[in-house]
Amino acid sequence: MQAWQVHENGEPSEVMRLEEVERPTPGDGQVLLRVRAANVNFPDALMCRGHYQVRPPLPFTPGVEICGETEDGRRVIANPALPYGGFAEYAVADAAALLPAPDALDDAEAAALHIGYQTGWFGLHRRAGLEAGETLLVHAAGGVGTAAVQLGKAAGARVIGVVGGADKAAAAREAGCDVVIDRRAEDVVAAVKEATGGRGADVIYDPVGGDAYTQSTKVVAFEGRIVVVGFASGTIPSPALNHALVKNYSILGLHWGLYNTKNPKLVLRCHEQLTELAARGAIKPLISERVPLAGAAAAVQRVADGTTTGRVAVVPSLRNGAAA
Repeated sequence: MQAWQVHENGEPSEVMRLEEVERPTPGDGQVLLRVRAANVNFPDALMCRGHYQVRPPLPFTPGVEICGETEDGRRVIANPALPYGGFAEYAVADAAALLPAPDALDDAEAAALHIGYQTGWFGLHRRAGLEAGETLLVHAAGGVGTAAVQLGKAAGARVIGVVGGADKAAAAREAGCDVVIDRRAEDVVAAVKEATGGRGADVIYDPVGGDAYTQSTKVVAFEGRIVVVGFASGTIPSPALNHALVKNYSILGLHWGLYNTKNPKLVLRCHEQLTELAARGAIKPLISERVPLAGAAAAVQRVADGTTTGRVAVVPSLRNGAAA
């Protein structure tokens, strides 16, 4: 079969190689899946660079989120068991962790439902307790942030999206943002205060860190909650706890992956709710690109560089060129 292999750490476009390899053999409690679509995530790039908290042995195949097909023809969502990741024709996954792919979503959309939407649901509901009528601010409301935007709207919140560039602003509006702020063209702090009448945002969803976190502390409302999801900017902020004290806000960390081992029943419950939301059209992953397997390395690099506007899916059945 064909699979992308990483033999040394570095930039995805430089270290990912498409090779002919043996089809992986599942271990105890694992299943072999034919990859119908694999979603590109920022952690894929971090893994290529050797900067992710999970460091699979070299060589490995990246791709942490797929829609696959079991040997008996079931369409499922899975997080592949590394080193046999999703940017391949076949991947391996733990049988106990398989989730049914929602009928309302095609393969590429289903592949993009799991990590981003689970993270958004746990961040907004389990950690921050978002309520209808509150204001939600989402940093980087493009690819990953789209999930939080849609979930916020489904929960009855007013959503402000902060993006970088006109293309991403258009995608944020398509995702459902009530207010879109282009950080490259506007003063984020002033714009948020104007949009909220000076009150600020009740919940802030931050997968960026760095300057975005600093801005968050300046626009969080009284009894607001800042959900720290990741550090796509590459800069990990150091919170000033005295500031959290005097402004009376909460800083909440979210590592979604821990729920898979600490409380997997919650992951299943969340998937059931996401499936219901998808069935009624309240959420739908925004797939900006569908690329063939040969385009996976370039796609991972674009996500790493922050130049994509929606989710990018690798679809092995596509053979020639890319399909939007």
